Amino acid sequence: MPLHSGSTAGEPLLEVKDLGVRYDKAVILSGVSLSVGEGEFVGIVGPNGAGKSTVMRAISGLIRFQERMQRGVHGEVVLEGEIRFAGERIDALPPHEIRLRGLALCPGRQRPFRELSVLDNLMAGAHLSRDAAQTRRRLERCFALFPRLSERKEQIAGTLSGGEQQMLATARALMYDAKLFAIDEPSLGLAPKLREEVFATISRIHAEGISVLVVEQEVGQVFRLAHRNYVLSQGRVWGEGTGAKLLADESLRACYLGML
Repeated sequence: MPLHSGSTAGEPLLEVKDLGVRYDKAVILSGVSLSVGEGEFVGIVGPNGAGKSTVMRAISGLIRFQERMQRGVHGEVVLEGEIRFAGERIDALPPHEIRLRGLALCPGRQRPFRELSVLDNLMAGAHLSRDAAQTRRRLERCFALFPRLSERKEQIAGTLSGGEQQMLATARALMYDAKLFAIDEPSLGLAPKLREEVFATISRIHAEGISVLVVEQEVGQVFRLAHRNYVLSQGRVWGEGTGAKLLADESLRACYLGML
């Protein structure tokens, strides 16, 4: 896979400013600011429990949705700060409205509907679409990106391997227009060969002109692909830059990036 030498990003597509998330008295995120430019590939790395997945849930509207569902029932959920997508503030919008604007999230540990076929799972990802011809084109594109899914389109999703289920979850997220593809922990639980395959596909998605934001603990893979990276720990951003820049910072490397 190619090593990017620098960002080719234009104007910011996603802007997050001073994002804070709190569950009752537990502070999950505090003052997190980041951006993804048009055409950019950005990584978020850091240790377990850093708040990386919470960032993804916040930008996709899931935190605000959870706040509404839990209000007065399971404790207080508070989201603070500002999230803009394509110049529009989206932090008060429900998840489906954010998706309609072109922000596609493939959540971590996402698995397909086990009882449905591969094809039915993909069509479920297109439920917001009202254009049958466009849906067919997207389906063909997903099968081109993931030939294995085409071979197994009639197979029940629950019988797929773990790697194939991750491919299906990724493809399903792309069954509606995406300007930004946000994917959380795509290599979780996969064998090294399958990790390489998944990241190669994410690279092809980016090559089609779609901006990418990926949360990942496999730091080496992300650093090879991303224009820029954010290091998140204890709910805060502790560093930002290219993989080479971050690895050259001995304190960041020792504290947050492991023994690379």
